Amino acid sequence: MRKSTALLLAAAATFAFADATFAQSAAPPAKAGTKLITVGTAGGPVPRAGRAQSANLLIVNGTPYLIDAGDGTTRRLAKMKFSFRTLGTVFVTHGHNDHTGGLGMVLSSAWSAQRTQPINVYGPPGTEALIKAAIAYYGLDAEIRISDGSRTVPIEKVFFGHDVAPGLVYQDANIKVTAIENTHFHHHPGSPAYGRHKSYSYRFETPDRVIVFTGDTGASDAVTALAKDADILVTEVVSVEDVKEAAVRDGRWQAMSEREQAEYIRHMEEEHLTPQQIGTMAARAGVKTVILSHLTRRPGTDDYTPWADEVRKHFSGNVLVAKDLMEF
Repeated sequence: MRKSTALLLAAAATFAFADATFAQSAAPPAKAGTKLITVGTAGGPVPRAGRAQSANLLIVNGTPYLIDAGDGTTRRLAKMKFSFRTLGTVFVTHGHNDHTGGLGMVLSSAWSAQRTQPINVYGPPGTEALIKAAIAYYGLDAEIRISDGSRTVPIEKVFFGHDVAPGLVYQDANIKVTAIENTHFHHHPGSPAYGRHKSYSYRFETPDRVIVFTGDTGASDAVTALAKDADILVTEVVSVEDVKEAAVRDGRWQAMSEREQAEYIRHMEEEHLTPQQIGTMAARAGVKTVILSHLTRRPGTDDYTPWADEVRKHFSGNVLVAKDLMEF
């Protein structure tokens, strides 16, 4: 090799090493602290054009944790330029599709982004079966992509579901997660679902904040106790009058039998929270801020100010109405 050529190669190697070193040192460190993003804020199950269904993202010291993943979650995460490959931990509140309908696509997107480490999904009984179903559904896509050589790790080696009992359900260096069973389900004795399904609320304790997610629930002393002294309470909210009017307008109400209509109203009254109930619960728990999410439809408007005002009649802390991709 000529001396001049060798010198040029050595210089190039030096510059390449310097560039790599600079790139690594210039990469911003993970931000310390806790950030909450309300990824999807619509109550379901009817899809909405302007809001994705229920999903929340906690980022603690740079590590993401997803709570629920309703329809539209993947696109909302993509809009915020979320790195799907970084997602390793998901929590499910319950099995309704406005909380789980987008989960399979979120997992598949992480796998497509070359996630090879496990993604663990924790939730009430049925969560393990839910993830096995997602593996079966997205297995065709995975088989095709593995066969063309662009992927090598099977999705069943990446996706894992875990049925967890109430209590301490997860803990790592960033978070401690406690679950309680709430009052969203009251299945009739003799029905196929009786005694099989549970709905959870979660308390996340991080180094700098305590954030509680009600999930879907009716009035519950257990949820109130879970929210004790929380910095943020992310809560569902409903107006029975508004959801009935919305059902009338889109024809669902007329398509129901009288028994179905009665059960629908009972479900809304007993298994969801009104603004008054939220204000009373938040005041008793001593929380600092209430964030209204899982917003059911209001006929002809997307203005939820009246609901927030009703909460304020019973609670003196901050009351905020969430929109998709708001940060707190």
